[in-house]
Amino acid sequence: MVANVAELPRAVRNLWSASFGGGIEPPRPAPSVSIESRPHADLRRYEMPDEAGGADDSTPRGITALPRATDPVLLVPPLGSTPACFDLRPGQSLVRHLIEHGKQPYVIDYGEFTSADRKLGLEDWTHDIVPAAVRRVAAEHDGPVHIVGWSLGGVLAMLAAAAQADLPIASITALAPPIDQRHTVFLGPIRQAGRLTGGREIAWATKLMGGIPQEFVRIGFRIQALDRELTRPLFLARNAHDAEALARMTAVDRFTASMPGYPGRSYWQIYRSLILRNELADGVIRLRSDLTVELAKLTCPVLLIGSRTDVLVPAAGVRRGLDILTGSPDVRFEEVTGGHLGLVVGPDAATTTWPAILEFLDR
Repeated sequence: MVANVAELPRAVRNLWSASFGGGIEPPRPAPSVSIESRPHADLRRYEMPDEAGGADDSTPRGITALPRATDPVLLVPPLGSTPACFDLRPGQSLVRHLIEHGKQPYVIDYGEFTSADRKLGLEDWTHDIVPAAVRRVAAEHDGPVHIVGWSLGGVLAMLAAAAQADLPIASITALAPPIDQRHTVFLGPIRQAGRLTGGREIAWATKLMGGIPQEFVRIGFRIQALDRELTRPLFLARNAHDAEALARMTAVDRFTASMPGYPGRSYWQIYRSLILRNELADGVIRLRSDLTVELAKLTCPVLLIGSRTDVLVPAAGVRRGLDILTGSPDVRFEEVTGGHLGLVVGPDAATTTWPAILEFLDR
């Protein structure tokens, strides 16, 4: 609560900004430049902030390119997300943390999806978009690439590595990858209903709409964080004078409001193969009748990171990867704290998730 009357004007300004005024602080994404743009695969290179201007004519003012000898790290977001999942705001940015510790981060930006993209399937990412980005980054640095993927992004990275053993991948870090969905409690009723209907209602809906509209994705993300939504008024009242706490809250709100939708075919595959059939838990996923990927064929080192307080992908579901990634020479599991997004860019990530990632990369 507000500590005394003298703080009341500041508290009122904070509450107004957080609720109606566009946020406590303006968006300040880490600067980046596009180095290769393809449909739903804009490969961007993050740069070092430089208030004095660009380092050379090829670099826009306001950023300075990092040395090309810096270790390359390709960040892979999940579908239904923007690159902001790795760069929520200064102080909550895995991107900035990597730069500060001598790494060169890149990210794939998928952009928006429309009904015209209804035929895009997961195989477009596992066999084209992710591999093409890996090869381009590897060519930029003349060496293998580390990959860090969040949620489904981690799964896409592992499937790409398993499907194409010749990819120049140094390691994969998968943050909360949904490997074993049996541990996600709220999916239980959905799985049971799907067994009765065969998932026909989802197949019909995705064909009719061409995908899952962005509004549905945003509502879904808020529902899975229902406790946060229900306690919002109390949080605002308790932190009216705490601009930092309110800035964290509004940054998450801004991220949620920017979520794109899903292409129809991709969402149907996620629902059928990952949720109903839980195929990843057995290490084999059928993307098409003629295309199957076995995670046992992945041959690079892998770090799996999960959180026991993540209701969307609990740590136990992530830990299953230790049993199925049998072709990897080094598979590790690290348990941290935080929700599904929080373990990536939450307040505790700087002391839990980020050090674990850096230690693994430096090995």
